[in-house]
Amino acid sequence: MGAFLDKPKTDKKNEKGGSAAFKYATSSMQGWRVDMEDSHTAKIGLPQLPQWSFFAVFDGHAGSKIAEYSSQHLLDHVLSHKKFQNFVNNGEQYDEMTDEDVKEAIREGFLNLDVKMRELSTTRNDNDRSGSTAVCVFISPKKYYFVNCGDSRGFLCRDSNVHFSTEDHKPGNPLEKERILNAGGSVMIQRVNGSLAVSRALGDYEYKNVESKGPTEQLVSPDPEITVVERDDNNDQFIVLACDGIFDVSTNEELAEYIISRMELHDDLVKVCNSVVDTSLNKGSRDNMTMILLTFPAAPKPSQEAKTREEEMEKKLKAVVHEICSEVKDEPLDMSALMQNLAARNDIENLPPGGGVFAKRCVVDAVFKEYVGKTAPEGS
Repeated sequence: MGAFLDKPKTDKKNEKGGSAAFKYATSSMQGWRVDMEDSHTAKIGLPQLPQWSFFAVFDGHAGSKIAEYSSQHLLDHVLSHKKFQNFVNNGEQYDEMTDEDVKEAIREGFLNLDVKMRELSTTRNDNDRSGSTAVCVFISPKKYYFVNCGDSRGFLCRDSNVHFSTEDHKPGNPLEKERILNAGGSVMIQRVNGSLAVSRALGDYEYKNVESKGPTEQLVSPDPEITVVERDDNNDQFIVLACDGIFDVSTNEELAEYIISRMELHDDLVKVCNSVVDTSLNKGSRDNMTMILLTFPAAPKPSQEAKTREEEMEKKLKAVVHEICSEVKDEPLDMSALMQNLAARNDIENLPPGGGVFAKRCVVDAVFKEYVGKTAPEGS
């Protein structure tokens, strides 16, 4: 559930890096939540596997301990598996690990990490009730291994379309609900026992105490769903990994379109990520927000045509906002009403796809200040 602040915290933490094969950037923002419970991992070139990379977003709930520990140790639990160790020891004999070997290592890495964190919590006697979703991608020279446990999400954009997306693990999903009921639980208001909104997660040990059931048969399962996607270096554009604070207010397609439109303006990936986070806040997200963007050589490039189109759109938007504000005589201006008015109009062409006027809140706000003498409170 979570508690909320009177005003969102909009400071962002960023990270960026890259290699010859791809570039990446991250953005994290606390938003309206009282605490920041997200964490993430970004590793280019894995220990003893320099051609592999790993990226992950962890969305914590009821605390940040599980998310933080997972971000620091999940990769180690996967790489220490005998399948990866055998591959490393005999690596010169093979181009790629088999998909089944990689899946086995990832799956057991998740399960072993979950056991380890439970042991640590018991040893500390801290009664930690936190849990965390996880969405990850392992990148090998030829494949992507998408991994999902919970309702954070990852997708691949190829040829300007969402080519693949992970599926959220929600209690109302038929297979998830069947497992929950078989473990003696219930699904009410789309939540496990009427409380937890995800059906798979690391941690959440109060939902993993059915003695007659195995670790993947509990009310909440740490079992990840793993999908293998062949790389297409000529057409793969970017991968997004993000928590539900992003996807609560945007579909996969909307987010992909918005990212493409921003990349056509500039090649600053941090700026693109921050724009997604800000736009998500403006669209109504009340959650923590974390996003990782990985781009490949086929990603959209900046163009003067796109920049000119954006400039003309902003000029038109400013004129419309001036017109609306100047017509308000006797009643005080209301930013929320103004944004809704603008969102309902159809005479402002070339607003960012997937973001609309909410992606241009700063432009609206600049004009709004001229009429009220100060910036409108966020979310007002």
